[in-house]
Amino acid sequence: MSRRPMVVVALVAVAAAVAAAGIGYAVSRGGSATPTVALGAPHFVDETAASGIDQVYDGAGTTFAVGGGVAVLDCNGDGRPDIYVAGGSNPAALYRNDSAVGGALRFTRLGDPVTDLTNVVGAYPIDIDGDANVDLVVLRGGGAEILRGLGGCRFEPAPAAWSFADPNAWATSFTAKWEGSAKLPTLAIGHYLKLDASGAMTTDCADNALYRPTPDGTGYAPPTVLTPGYCALSMLFSDWDRSGRVDLRVSNDRYYYGTGGEEQLWRVAAGEAPRLYSDADGWVSLQVFGMGIASYDLAGNGFPDYFVTSQGDNKLQTLTSGPSQPTYHDIALKSGVNAARPFTGGEDLPSTAWHPEFQDVNNDGFVDLFMSKGNIYAQTDYATKDPNDLFLGQPDETFKEAADAAGILNYARGRGAALADFNLDGMLDLVEVNYGTGVKVWRNVGFGDASNPAQMGNWLAIQPIQPGPNRDAIGAWIEVKVGDTTMRRELTIGGGHAGGQLGPSHFGLGSAAAAQVRVLWPDGEVGPWIHVTANQYVGIERGSTDASPLPLPKS
Repeated sequence: MSRRPMVVVALVAVAAAVAAAGIGYAVSRGGSATPTVALGAPHFVDETAASGIDQVYDGAGTTFAVGGGVAVLDCNGDGRPDIYVAGGSNPAALYRNDSAVGGALRFTRLGDPVTDLTNVVGAYPIDIDGDANVDLVVLRGGGAEILRGLGGCRFEPAPAAWSFADPNAWATSFTAKWEGSAKLPTLAIGHYLKLDASGAMTTDCADNALYRPTPDGTGYAPPTVLTPGYCALSMLFSDWDRSGRVDLRVSNDRYYYGTGGEEQLWRVAAGEAPRLYSDADGWVSLQVFGMGIASYDLAGNGFPDYFVTSQGDNKLQTLTSGPSQPTYHDIALKSGVNAARPFTGGEDLPSTAWHPEFQDVNNDGFVDLFMSKGNIYAQTDYATKDPNDLFLGQPDETFKEAADAAGILNYARGRGAALADFNLDGMLDLVEVNYGTGVKVWRNVGFGDASNPAQMGNWLAIQPIQPGPNRDAIGAWIEVKVGDTTMRRELTIGGGHAGGQLGPSHFGLGSAAAAQVRVLWPDGEVGPWIHVTANQYVGIERGSTDASPLPLPKS
């Protein structure tokens, strides 16, 4: 069964379904009103016990203490986001999403030896071969593996013709991009510690690997070694200077690299060998306990800003003087997201942050920032009661803490996470992997409660679609114009901490009943502005002048 793009549904169909579930819409009749008022925290209801998800990520030693990711994908083409969760020393688990539209979150575990792998620390969804079935890149001990999607939430090991074989190391991070007209994507795999001949972990950081397709496009050439490696825990291909080239950011764990390592930015141009940016290029050395990367155009200037999680201070990097050189300065403290210590819990010790994600959880038109947190083991120099952060975006480009008010206060050792609309009601829900304890699942009910959800602001979920191998238009930019505000998101695969998502991009619209939307396609072609009514999942096909609703489940 082929996967249909996770794109949506006519407003009438969605409105009817969620109305039946008791969800109210706050639709303005004033057109595209500029967002000016930041809303408060939405209410998240803990539905872990009834969700059907009972996965535990666990395992002794440093190798499992890092990782713990979750991949969000539509593996059966029904429009609902399914999840694949790492297990560490336990088997990984694939869960089919059976949630009713607008209803409680319900999942069913799908057991299969192909996906029930052990030694899995994370996974990322990607359609490698462009067949409309989502594949999985699985990060595990001994190197990364690719599972090819067959539709119907079934997978098989990567075909031998792809010639993909990752080095003997602990794979902990991943990102991908398409270069030129290549039939397969370029893959970057980040490795943590080297393994010895017996497969035992050493204390030395392994080099990372770049996989490019062979000229005939049927498989992968032997990897290009990206050295030096400093125990990479997050990687992201991103067009930082909007040149169309798309370079590679690598976030590294300072615990292992001593004084010699740093965060890295690789120039990766088509047809050229990759090279590291240095101080001669304007790259300023940054040493953090790098755990995760999130990107978003916060200032609305057309360039992505980068949030990097760490132990203690977290970093929010913005270009210092434009795209002429990759020189960044930190505005995390100024913006209110430094989050160096727990905001509650009574421990005045440094925090340990993992998965960061920019999303608009209250649909007010100001992007928010979620950050999972948790002690690595029980490090006495770091907080053991270290709750997640949920920072709500404000009109002045600062953020305010709201995790407690939102109902997601959690003292488990958080790791990977994902904000996704699991019940297709336009409000982003939350799943979080915890080290040593069960996965947590929260449903976003907006202003309401579990019995009577109430949407806070209006929204759009947008999926660009193009022909060819890069069907999901990875590398494109989506622009959403609401009044005088233009929101921009780069479509990427990678970043976060040990997991990511593939599906429509969510935008909050505030009180606006409609927006102007356009896609800047990966090769630089600029699509037309398209008028789109609020509260829809929509697909925008390349070459089209309209957004195209596609049917989603009605219940």
